[in-house]
Amino acid sequence: MPRYKLTIEYDGTPYVGWQVQDNGPSVQGVLTDAIAAFAGERSAVQGAGRTDAGVHALGQVAHVDLAKEWDNDTVRDAINFHLRPRPVAVLKVERVEATFDARFSATRRHYLYRIANRRADLTLDHNRSWRVPRPLDEAAMHAAAQQLVGRHDFTTFRAAECQAKSPIKTLDRLDVSRQGEELRIIASARSFLHHQVRSMVGSLVHVGEGKWAAEDVAAALAARDRARCGQVAPPQGLYLVQVEY
Repeated sequence: MPRYKLTIEYDGTPYVGWQVQDNGPSVQGVLTDAIAAFAGERSAVQGAGRTDAGVHALGQVAHVDLAKEWDNDTVRDAINFHLRPRPVAVLKVERVEATFDARFSATRRHYLYRIANRRADLTLDHNRSWRVPRPLDEAAMHAAAQQLVGRHDFTTFRAAECQAKSPIKTLDRLDVSRQGEELRIIASARSFLHHQVRSMVGSLVHVGEGKWAAEDVAAALAARDRARCGQVAPPQGLYLVQVEY
């Protein structure tokens, strides 16, 4: 049975998240429906990351097994035809070996978090960025972020409902930079805990506002206590940018 790798872009605003749930439409669900509409079979679509409600993707990856062999471009175009007008699009389709697994074969995931550091309300970036009206010191935020890079117990930055077996993760990169009024935070690791990126971003904003110092971030990490997390950034600023294999 041929296996296909899908690279997917979506606006997460209208969805309860990637994973199929009972409380509303999901990205996984609309993809499964679109594939069934063109291929005549309901095949499970397995994603690289279970993004939360409101979180976006520029390069989510999934795999699906189909009974028939199709041309890659035909699969892409047929799925996209049946997805319209939903804000989900398959950018690329590739035939892969049966051993490929979108989730477990991944070696690194890259996330972007966008902060609009401005007084004015958002118009074009509404639901696509977190507006923080108070001035932020991006240099202080970047310096504090380096306290989190490396292999650590990230219990402080882990959602209470996280199902990961261990809170220990290796964070390869956490960079903060500014482009005009926008702060861009890049996080890279093989895998992340539930709400880890949003929790780290929220705490770094405390640093940017002058409420915390880098030492406070280090102390919160060392405490291994969810109550020590500064705040959790909202989902609309988060993007799954790329998955490496």
